[in-house]
Parts: sequence; structure tokens; C-alpha cells
Amino acid sequence: MATSAEEGAAREPAGRVPDFFIVGHAKCGTTALYRMLGRHPEIFMPDVKEPQYFARNPAGSSGPRTGAALLEQTGRREETLEQYLSLFAAAAPGQRVGEASTFYLWSTRAAERIAAARPDARIIAILREPASFLRSLHLQMLQNEVEVERDLRTALALDEPRRQGRMIPPQAHWPAALIYSDRVRYVEQLRRYEAVFPREQIQVLIYDDFRSDNEATVRSVLRFLDVADEMPTRPADANPSVVGRPGRLSSLTRSVRAESGPIAAAGRRAYQTLASERIRSSLAPLRRRLLWAEPEPPDAELMAELRARYRDEVEAVSEHLGRDLVKLWGYDDVA
Repeated sequence: MATSAEEGAAREPAGRVPDFFIVGHAKCGTTALYRMLGRHPEIFMPDVKEPQYFARNPAGSSGPRTGAALLEQTGRREETLEQYLSLFAAAAPGQRVGEASTFYLWSTRAAERIAAARPDARIIAILREPASFLRSLHLQMLQNEVEVERDLRTALALDEPRRQGRMIPPQAHWPAALIYSDRVRYVEQLRRYEAVFPREQIQVLIYDDFRSDNEATVRSVLRFLDVADEMPTRPADANPSVVGRPGRLSSLTRSVRAESGPIAAAGRRAYQTLASERIRSSLAPLRRRLLWAEPEPPDAELMAELRARYRDEVEAVSEHLGRDLVKLWGYDDVA
């Protein structure tokens, strides 16, 4: 049975499909880029980040929670094309419309689905040094409370059991997302987009550039999107890596995030509607102090092991992009 994403791609959309997509990865500056682009007068970004419409798995959210069927579940309600396109209804006719869903780069089917719906779309991907990326991603999964294994080494060792549908945390709404090794397949992921889009419609950013020269990187994105690049673009707050504090507040935020519980859905909608970006940004530090703590320093031995494990991938993506990421990311001294 075809998914809503596949059915939507097969017929003329009854609304405006985005002009560009920030496809990921997570923990690589996508949230900051989404916010910065949303401030540009020639660009419209919806209030909802991570719609994930084109990454929905064809198995949907039904079926038994065992084996391969479990991995295929997204845990989210099926969404029609019209519901997805309603996110962009407020865009002005002259604006570039975009969205940011970090699972699009990881998904094996998002690229072809996006191309079917919008073959002239611009694609923006962001890559990060693998060891720091996986550590930050694991912390994000803990923060989202879909991961329960707090030790990164142990979580990474669970990739194969989880691939078989075992050791899946009960709150994991998209179990396959917890198979960490599948995230660091950069060349394979880029090739999926290159197979369906011309190279000139794809921009690959490096996280280090975004961190070291934020303004220049964002201006390059604005030029890529064919909008004015002379507008001052003050940096947006990043999405920091933190770990949850134990207690009732953490459980409450999880239910709100999942839109479960008697007040969660209504409260979340009201907050998004009534609170401007400035108010939400000003409240974010207080919320982080109440609910989250700073993570422990990285395990140096594990980081070294990960760098050795992913040296071949770094060499491959360096060749693929024509840029020496081996040197930039310090893999030239990895045995």
C-alpha cells in the first residue's frame, strides 16, 4: 500500500511544495540555519521544524512491535499531502519556501519522494566529523527520551540487536533512528540525492565552516537559494547537547513533545501560536536550566576508536566532495 508521501508525489499537489529542503544531518547546525533563513524577508519557513513528511516509512505506524516491522514504524499518524502543504499556506507569492527535516538525509526514500514532488527543489545537507556527530546525536536521543542507554559505547553496540528488532526502548517512536552506524554513510546518502537531482541543485555544507564563519556560510546558502545575501543575518541559537534531569518535569515535557496526555496537544499549540520566536528564545535558557544538565565530557578512548572506525568514510567523502576533510577533521593522524 502506498504511503501518503508516495500518493502525493504521484498526483498534482493542491498547494505549494517547498522550493528547498534542509535535509540534515541532525546536530550539525540545521536548527540554527532554519531559524536564520526564517528571518530573511524573501524566505518562508514554517513554524514546524522536522515535518518529516517525505521520510515516513511505508509501513506507517501500525503492525506488531517485533522484528523488521518494528523498525519500519514511525509512531506518527499518517499525514495527507494537503495537511503537509498547509504548513506553507501563509507564504507570500514572492517568497522562497523551505523546510528542514533532518531524517531526509538518513532516509533511504526521501530523496526520490522529494524529487517526484518537486524536481527543481534545492537541497541543503550538512556534514559533521563522525565521532563528535554520533556523540551529539546520542545525547539528542537521550534528551528526546527515545534512547534509554546513557552510555554511548553500549548504545553503539546495540546497533545489530536493534536491527533485528530487539532492545528497542519503549518510547522509541522511530526505532530505526537508533541504529547509529546507519547515520555515518555520508557518500551513500549524498548519492541518493545526486541520483535524482542535478549536482547544481545540491549544496553540501561542512559543520566546521558553519561554526567558524557563520555569516559567510549563511550568505553562501542565500546565494544558492537566489535571494539577496546582503541582509545582516545575526546568528541563531543552536540546539545544544544536554542530558535530562530526572523527575516529573522531564516526563511532562516528553508527553508534551509526543502530544500525549490531557493537556499536551492543546498546550503545545497554544504556546506555538501565542509565543513569538523572541519570547521562546528568551525562555529557552531558563527551560534548559530547569530540565537539562550539561553532559559528561566525551570518552577519549571511545572517540579515538570511532575515528579509526570511520576513517575510510571520511576519506571517501573527501574524495566525493573534492575537499580534504581528512585533514580538516584531524583524521590524517588516525591509524
